[in-house]
Amino acid sequence: MKRCQFLLLMVFVVLAGSCATRKQARLGDQITEIDAETLQLLEKINSASAYEVPDLGLRKDYNYAKTAQDVEPFRHVKPYKEHFLLQMEYTGPGRAIPEPTDVDSVKIGFIGPIMSTVSVATGGKSHEEALGIKMLQGARLAIEGANAAGGYLKRDIPFELVVSNDNGLWGASGNEIIKMAYKDKVWAILGTIDGANSHIAIRVALKAEVTMMNSADTDPTFIETNIPWVFRCISDDRQQGYLLVDYMYRKLKLKRVGVIRASNRYGRFGVREISDGSRRLGNPIIIEMAYALGTEDFSLQLERLKDENLEAIVHWGDAHEGALILNQMRRMGMDQPYFVCDRCLSEEFVEITGDNAEGVICAYPWNPTRKDSRLERFYEDFLKRFGEQPETYAAHGYDGMSMLIWAIQAAGLNRAKIRDVLAYQSKPWHGVTGDIVFSAALDDVGEVYLAKRRKGEWKFYSREDLKIPQGYIPPRDRVSRPTLTAQSR
Repeated sequence: MKRCQFLLLMVFVVLAGSCATRKQARLGDQITEIDAETLQLLEKINSASAYEVPDLGLRKDYNYAKTAQDVEPFRHVKPYKEHFLLQMEYTGPGRAIPEPTDVDSVKIGFIGPIMSTVSVATGGKSHEEALGIKMLQGARLAIEGANAAGGYLKRDIPFELVVSNDNGLWGASGNEIIKMAYKDKVWAILGTIDGANSHIAIRVALKAEVTMMNSADTDPTFIETNIPWVFRCISDDRQQGYLLVDYMYRKLKLKRVGVIRASNRYGRFGVREISDGSRRLGNPIIIEMAYALGTEDFSLQLERLKDENLEAIVHWGDAHEGALILNQMRRMGMDQPYFVCDRCLSEEFVEITGDNAEGVICAYPWNPTRKDSRLERFYEDFLKRFGEQPETYAAHGYDGMSMLIWAIQAAGLNRAKIRDVLAYQSKPWHGVTGDIVFSAALDDVGEVYLAKRRKGEWKFYSREDLKIPQGYIPPRDRVSRPTLTAQSR
């Protein structure tokens, strides 16, 4: 009898080990590891009653967006209140809602510009479809990788991508969020690119109480909305602008800089920190010229820039216009250094400019040439799946979707908990684009780079490589507050 029991026990152990091995193999390189910190976080969330807000410790930053002291606004006067330093908190209900049992897939939403339209919001004909399609490809690759690794592991059901077009019509993005949140019943959403549409979308996401991860809108004001459901996994134009300003004035010692930009929200908000930072460092922008989208001849803008005897010119806009401007500058005998935004680091820009691209300096949110096994696998998988190399929107879309998938695996099918496990992570997310570090405002404040075009290639340089110190940034801290109850709220 004992021998039979022993044999049965051994069979059970072997079968259990085999199942575990199969699950490990199923997951492969995509295995979702729920670390001890996240488990403790979930324990705190689950221990609170339906009428309590768990005290998870709010992150506190000592300055906003890693801003150096000498480019902070009103740095000579201590303000009465500084915003965006204390982490936003969700104090509403939802954490006690049990996981549904009647779902056969875990739906995650995607919203981005993937079909051409004409609208006032986009300045006429839409122009961001190429970027949106790349972002969608990155999101698809993350979903397919998760499904190949077993899907949603708690239930053995697949993830499903629900795709919506962000067509630039006023209010349309909000309608798409409503559709995904209430009709499609997605658990989280990735999107979008256009700054104006993103602002509309996240306000609807606030009302629908669904996590929205942004991987492509670099508008600095996107995160300045005090919406606790909103995250961004790409470094914004503020971070890129700070590095560009430091390089121009601290490293190159420039004095007279001019700006030419697109006359849309992307161009207007993109150069704001460059203009402010230049002024605060004692070198105000000499002249700023704007152009309408679709412009082919920039003679008016360039003649005025030329008359100002500038030492350098900064462009903020799409790659096509940025390339045409550079070519026309060189034909006019304007040989100033040309600084551009991250959208200009593209094959289109290089194809149009040819040899004129040599020496161009581009602000960029990550280093796509670094040695990293995860990044190399991403390149291989993307090339195999889509037959082309990925670029920044694909890579950040992949990271953003991977973060949402991980949060769902950890928290389960509960929107509030999905939001919580993302918001209260104290460690960086190690993505294919590098370490994604959330500030208290849930914005990515990870390292940014300058890319220089040299001998037909883009070379990437960090602050450390350029030997430009940013100033002392004290460590982050967490503060506690009394647990809120329904009565106290």
